[in-house]
Amino acid sequence: MPKTLFKALIVGVFLIASNISFAKPPVLLTNSELKQVESVREQALNSNLSYEILESLTTEVGPRMAGTPQDTLAVKWAVKKFKALGFDKVWTEPVTYTTWKRGVETAQVVSPFPQPLHITALGGSVSTDSVFTSSVSSDKDGLTAKVIHFLNLDALKAANPSQVKGKIVFVSNRMERSINGMGYGKAVALRRNGAIEAAKKGALAIIIRSVGTDTHRVPHTGLMKYQDDTQKIPAAALSNPDADQLVRIFKRNKDVSIKLNIGAKPAGEFTSHNVIGEITGSTAPNEYIVMGGHLDSWDLGTGAVDDGAGVALTMAAATLIKNSGIKHRRAIRVVLWANEEQGLKGAKAYADAHTKDLEQHIIGAESDFGAGRIYQFSSLVTDKDIPFMDQMAKMLAPLGIERGDNKAGPGPDLIPLYKKGMSVFRLSQDGTDYFDLHHTADDTLDKVNPEALAQNVAAYTVYALMTAQYQSDLARPKEESKNEH
Repeated sequence: MPKTLFKALIVGVFLIASNISFAKPPVLLTNSELKQVESVREQALNSNLSYEILESLTTEVGPRMAGTPQDTLAVKWAVKKFKALGFDKVWTEPVTYTTWKRGVETAQVVSPFPQPLHITALGGSVSTDSVFTSSVSSDKDGLTAKVIHFLNLDALKAANPSQVKGKIVFVSNRMERSINGMGYGKAVALRRNGAIEAAKKGALAIIIRSVGTDTHRVPHTGLMKYQDDTQKIPAAALSNPDADQLVRIFKRNKDVSIKLNIGAKPAGEFTSHNVIGEITGSTAPNEYIVMGGHLDSWDLGTGAVDDGAGVALTMAAATLIKNSGIKHRRAIRVVLWANEEQGLKGAKAYADAHTKDLEQHIIGAESDFGAGRIYQFSSLVTDKDIPFMDQMAKMLAPLGIERGDNKAGPGPDLIPLYKKGMSVFRLSQDGTDYFDLHHTADDTLDKVNPEALAQNVAAYTVYALMTAQYQSDLARPKEESKNEH
C-alpha cells in the first residue's frame, strides 16, 4: 500500500473515531446515598403520619364527589395540609368540568315475587322520569316494565332488538377476584358501555350486577357512558346479593317486572383544582419526580381506600424525605388530581397545563389501588438505567417487594403525561380485596390497615428519593414511547 494512501486511511479512521460519542454509563447512587435511603425507609415504616393524614381527610372532609361543596372543601384541606407539613411550594391549578347529581335511587321486584332491591345509579345516568312511552308506566315515581336477563355484554350485543325493546335490561356478569385487579378490566366494559348497547336495542333502562367482588348488600357505583347518536337511558348497579337473587327469580319465572326510580341529573359546570405540593431540589430544582393520587371520591363512602390512601401516603412520603434534611438533586412533586372518577379531568388539565415543561417531568408513580401492601415493582427505562433499577430492587426487597418487569404502565391520572412521553414507575399493591370496597358505601377508614399503609409510604420514599438523586434522565425505551395505553 502506498505511504500516502496509508496515511490518508489512518487520518480518516482518526477523524471518524473522534466524531463518535461514547456514552458514559450513568453514575449510580453511592453507598452514602443508599444509606440515606435506608434511613428514610425505616423511618417511614415506623411512622403513623400517612394514617394521620388519611384520618384527617376522611373525617374533616368525608366524601368528595366532583362538583359538590365537599370537593371545594377538599381542595382547601389539601392546601392547608401541604403547608402544615412544610412543603416548600404549594399551589392550585383550575379544572373545569360538567357535574352530575345523584338524587333518589330505588328499585323493587313487582312480580312474580315482590321485594326491594338495593341499587345505586351509575355516574352520569339520566333519570327515569326522562323515559316516556305509551307502553310503559313512567312518572316521577319511576318506571315499571318487564325485565330481560343477559349473562354478559356480548350476549346483549347479540340479542335481537325485538326481544329487548320496551324492557329493562338486566346483565348478571360476575367480576373475577385477583391480586392485580385484572378482573376489573374485563368487567368494567359492561358498566361503561351497557347503557349504549341496551339503548341501541330499544331498552328503557339497564341494571347490572355491580362491578365488584364482595358479597355485601351494597351496590358499586362508577362512571358510565352515553353515545350522541343513541337514546340516553337510566343505568344502575345492583348489589351482588341482589343480582344473585334476581337470577334465582328468573330461574323460576321468566316473566319478571321491576319498578325502577332514579332521580339523577346533570348539575352544570364546576371549577375545582388540582392541588400540588413540592419539595425543592438542590441542584436540579426544575426537574420533577412526580407522585400522587386523586383527591376526589365517589359519594357513597368516605373515599378512604379510593383514593384517600394514595393522597395520604404520597404526601407522607415526601414529608418524611423533607424532614430527613437530605439534599436531593431534583424536586419531588406531589400532585393531588381533581375529578379522576368522572373522566380523568384533573389529569388531562394538568398534562395540558404542563406541555411546555413536560421534559422536566422525569418520571411518575401514582397510588390509586387502595391501601394493600405493595408486593412488586416494575419500571419503564432504557437498558442503561437497569443497573439503577437493580439498586432500587435491593432497597425495596426488605419491604417484601419483588422485582417485576421493565414494562410498567401508568396509573390512571398519569395516562395523559405518559401519552406525551413521560416515563412511569409502578408499585403494585395487593388488590385481592380492593374491589370488595371500590365505589361503595363500605369505602371507609376502618378498612385501612395502618401497617400496610406505612409499608406503602416506605416504598414511595425509596422511589422518590432514589430517582431524585439519580443523575440519568430515566427515559423510556423508544419502542415504548410510541405506545399509548
